[in-house]
Amino acid sequence: MGANHNLCVSVTGIKDQFALEGEPLTQEYAELALGTAFHPYFVGETFDPEAVNIEKQMLKKALEDEVNEKRLYCQRQANREFFGDSPAGVRQEGYLEEVEGLTARQLTDAYYEMLRAASIELIVLGCGEAQTEAVKNALLEELSQVERAPAALAENMAMPRREPLYKTETFDTTQAKLCMLFTLGQPMQPRQLAAVRLAMALYGGSVTSRLFLNVRERDHLCYYCSSSFQSFTGSMAVNSGVEHADAARAEKAVLKELADLCDGPITDEELEDCRRSLLSGMTGLEDTLGGIETWYYMEVLRGGPIQSPDEARAALCAVTKEDVRGILRALTLSVSYCLTREEGSTHA
Repeated sequence: MGANHNLCVSVTGIKDQFALEGEPLTQEYAELALGTAFHPYFVGETFDPEAVNIEKQMLKKALEDEVNEKRLYCQRQANREFFGDSPAGVRQEGYLEEVEGLTARQLTDAYYEMLRAASIELIVLGCGEAQTEAVKNALLEELSQVERAPAALAENMAMPRREPLYKTETFDTTQAKLCMLFTLGQPMQPRQLAAVRLAMALYGGSVTSRLFLNVRERDHLCYYCSSSFQSFTGSMAVNSGVEHADAARAEKAVLKELADLCDGPITDEELEDCRRSLLSGMTGLEDTLGGIETWYYMEVLRGGPIQSPDEARAALCAVTKEDVRGILRALTLSVSYCLTREEGSTHA
């Protein structure tokens, strides 16, 4: 996420009070999770070479198959152009050309470096105070056996503004794919998050958004068209699937809708429709342990004060039209990447 490499080890199970024979289940869960994290299966002094080879083949197959998922492929090709050599551009899955050379020794060294340098967060949910304390102490006991030098989390960043880069790649596909990447030009601040959420809902993140209602439904320029924002990198992506001949028109329409939101009218009705939709989606955040875990871990990664879901909902209720425009006006196009048939190419 952004320039941070994140790994999660988690275990979920029923509470101790529901165990048929009164077994100390929480203790067992903790031992299982900590055993996975700190005592993985080794053959000799490294990960099992046979297991490594199996995983390498699975990863190679997944990376080779990626080109068949054109929407994802287009997004990732656009990311490579957008981020360049920035750490934020490193793919979670890595790269096909690197897989073959991986060895059990390399992976084992990487594992030990992770134990040494990782910033570790412990999240315990659904347990009483005594159980939580026991899990924390078990983790501290494991960490006491490791030489630690935790590295600080990378802070939010943003790619600098640039003249837009237009790239076209040709494939014999039934549908063209268009990915447009925009940058804030400076890191997003945590206090801006509520405005970002509402800005994305208005622009392309909901069924009442401008991209959905105008570019897709009214103008019939695409099969899908949506926007998303990555707070860690201050970047917005607009993804769409279009007819090959419509790619250039769709791109212009995407930019026009952004300009209209920046400088044209925003009705109270559309603003409140989007706000209600977001608030409705946030209503169930605390209904599951997984929802709570994801929420608070993302808050940790973003930096700044930890915001509860209630505080986030209150912040969303306070966002104004000008707050939304402030975010959208800061976004500038950096990369437009199009996958199309050769005869349908729209950019040099």
